[in-house]
Amino acid sequence: MGSSPTYAMWRRLVAKPGGKQLFSAAMCLRVPYFGTVLPSVRELRPGHCSVTAPKWWGVHNHIHTFHAIAACNLAEIAMGMLAEATVPPSHRWLPKGMSVEYLAKAETGLRAVAELPRLPEFGDDGFDLPVPVTIVDARGQTVVTATITIWVTPKKR
Repeated sequence: MGSSPTYAMWRRLVAKPGGKQLFSAAMCLRVPYFGTVLPSVRELRPGHCSVTAPKWWGVHNHIHTFHAIAACNLAEIAMGMLAEATVPPSHRWLPKGMSVEYLAKAETGLRAVAELPRLPEFGDDGFDLPVPVTIVDARGQTVVTATITIWVTPKKR
């Protein structure tokens, strides 16, 4: 099946000292807006991605908690890396929509986990793929849930 260049880079770097940090920095160079939450990819494999972000003044809202849109950015990072590890090179993916629920104040750094209940079949037709993302605080409390739908299609030959 092969893998995307992004996932191939992860597999090359993950076992090396500082590899996760190097991968996360390279990801932010490729998608600069991701850098606003100082993300660190912790786990990545087909159907699963875990990303953390610290609580720092750059993500604060007016009450000094993790801003809701910064949490959405973290959710999108987890979804995007999951898509890169899951969607084969024969296909492409594009974000199509996002629904979000803010469940509690995010007073600490956060961990976003994107996980598919099962891996889809990648055929000749385009399809919507909803990617659920759960964001928890340092105490393990769920503070945000999101579903990001991506449109997956075969690449034109």
